[in-house]
Amino acid sequence: MSILIKPIITEKATTKSELNNCFTFQVNTKANKVEIKKAVEAAYGVSVEKVRTINVRPDRSTKFTKTGVQHGKTNAVKKAIVQLAEGEEIDLYANM
Repeated sequence: MSILIKPIITEKATTKSELNNCFTFQVNTKANKVEIKKAVEAAYGVSVEKVRTINVRPDRSTKFTKTGVQHGKTNAVKKAIVQLAEGEEIDLYANM
């Protein structure tokens, strides 16, 4: 089971990384904070101070088409905001 799925690079996440040294990742929905901390430390070689998690509910939508009513939803995801120790840095753009 891979814990870290992908880093989240949005305007809000980039601002948090520049000002507060916090980085945001999409993680496995069954992962806990201890597993997330160990995975980030192993993958990027940094020391993690704090991990905060967010469970994002799926968005449901209804479309009215010629063939009838279509129902759909997006997947539920879990985000982790990881605060690094002072002086530590993750370069997310290094391997592009």
